[in-house]
Amino acid sequence: MTAYGEQQSDVITISAPLDSPLTTVTSTKAPRQPVPASDGADLLKSIPGFSQIRNGGSNGDPVLRGMFGSRLTILTNGGAIYGGCGGRMDAPTSYISPASFDLLTLIKGPQTVIWGPMAPAGTLLFESSPQSLSQPTFTGEANLLTGSNGRFDQNIDTTLGNASGYLKLTAGKSRAGDYRDGNGNKVPSHWDKWNTDLSLGLTPDNDTLAELSLGTSDGEARYGGRAMDGSQFLRKSAGLLLEKRNISDALSSVSWRLYYNHADHIMDNYSLRTPVMRMASRVDRVTYGTRLASTWQASNNQLVAGIDGQSSTHRSGGMTHWQKNAELGQLGVFAEFTQGVDSPGKRISGVRLDRSTATDFGTSNTSTTHILPGFFTRYETTASGLPVMSYAGLGYTERMPDYWEMFSSTGDIDHIHTEKTTQLDFGTRYSDEKVQSWLAGYVGQINDFILFDYGAPKKATRNVNAQIMGAEIGSSYALSPRWKIEASLAWAWGRNLSDNQPLPQMPPLDSRFTLSYAGNDWNSSLLWRVVSAQHRVAAEQGNVTGQDMGPSAGFGVVSWNVDYVINPTVRLNGGIDNLFNKQYTEHLNMAGNKDFGFSSQTQLPEPGRNLWASMQVKF
Repeated sequence: MTAYGEQQSDVITISAPLDSPLTTVTSTKAPRQPVPASDGADLLKSIPGFSQIRNGGSNGDPVLRGMFGSRLTILTNGGAIYGGCGGRMDAPTSYISPASFDLLTLIKGPQTVIWGPMAPAGTLLFESSPQSLSQPTFTGEANLLTGSNGRFDQNIDTTLGNASGYLKLTAGKSRAGDYRDGNGNKVPSHWDKWNTDLSLGLTPDNDTLAELSLGTSDGEARYGGRAMDGSQFLRKSAGLLLEKRNISDALSSVSWRLYYNHADHIMDNYSLRTPVMRMASRVDRVTYGTRLASTWQASNNQLVAGIDGQSSTHRSGGMTHWQKNAELGQLGVFAEFTQGVDSPGKRISGVRLDRSTATDFGTSNTSTTHILPGFFTRYETTASGLPVMSYAGLGYTERMPDYWEMFSSTGDIDHIHTEKTTQLDFGTRYSDEKVQSWLAGYVGQINDFILFDYGAPKKATRNVNAQIMGAEIGSSYALSPRWKIEASLAWAWGRNLSDNQPLPQMPPLDSRFTLSYAGNDWNSSLLWRVVSAQHRVAAEQGNVTGQDMGPSAGFGVVSWNVDYVINPTVRLNGGIDNLFNKQYTEHLNMAGNKDFGFSSQTQLPEPGRNLWASMQVKF
């Protein structure tokens, strides 16, 4: 965890692991290629191993190692937010404005138990760093971005405070028009969003923190791949954090968090397009949650233990009257023990037990309850006298079917079994003055994998057994003090053992190559992204958002960026995405909607050449 007040360096780069290949930590405010993100999923796609099910311009759905939905835990300042649309038009990341946070931490695989039910694919933490001020201070950062297709963003992050406390305000607005693909054709993809978040912190001494946070945001987005658009993405959030550190020699810290997140979503086919017949729907989801955790130290060992829980209610029919149709709850206990915290070789093990419930207030008026265990053990070692770190970890987790898997398909809430994942994660990292190389791999068995069948009269879910494997590999080499080359590769593979065919919605091999130059006050990078064709598909199968429609072609895209520091307070950066105006489509994608003249089997093309420039001012 980053210390209070610690600043992260801002560079344009391919995100790579900092501490180990298992964990990636990056600044959410760092300039990056392609054009800075409009939402959480947009930000994640710059990290090797991530892709997204494209929706057009904004609000795509993140995919890590081919795993989607609640196989990936996503928390904002320790709290969970879920969308309300049955087809995930408002994916959880659509409510995340990256510039409102300071850090993004990714923990790959089922290799932690302390952030809620163990996620098979990984855990994502969007975090705002609490402030630690020694004297009266007013600081801030403002960002302006402009680009092709009417892109215009404004963000501000300010902090006012002293040694006794602080007031932090973040606010932003982002908008863009429909983009044009490489052939010059317009793709419906407009969005217009805003957000405001406020944190009030009390720090009576260096070891005590009480923080109250409040936030809201809203927006609209046009979707070329859906029958309706999102005309409202209203978020209301509140949180309370109490933390005490250095309590005794044994008890290092105690923290308690309480949070509330409300997503209120309206979709229609007339606000952002011309309808044939007007349609509209309003849904919402309210989530309350809490987490109590303590950290204990003894010699060179550490124990993190606690309890967490949440209750989430889904309603529909809000255009006329609200009707509660689902309620989901979870209560869990966890403990994670690290043996040899500061040793060259350390062992980390964790265990948790969750009680998960779901109640259907709509069709069946029934409830279901599951007791779900999860555990992992991992060994990390640093070679004596060599700049090499390696790890291997085995994890097991049982996952409760999520709202979309239970309520967005045929059947009742008892017709799907819990998903059970056993996975081996392994990796290594080498680092010296010129070379940095890393590998993060995995092999897993998933029993009762939850699969969507689109071939049925109505899309239906069922359980199958599956095998998965893959890896992310990266390396950089300093050609000289000024020049550096980087490369990364992400590969994900999955097989449906029950049907003896590939798992659907698996991303193709994705590689990135970068040549960069660093001057005294400016740097520049040339990025070449190469994606292979994907022939391993399962027709008419997928997840709640997307399905395999057939093989996809490979492509290569070249982008360029430059970053110039005028002085310690002003910084300029910009770039050109898709420099050669390549016409291409991503394999994970939505089919175009007939309202915009697309064939039902035509996937949405990606943006053509896209120019952007931004200015950052610190004060």
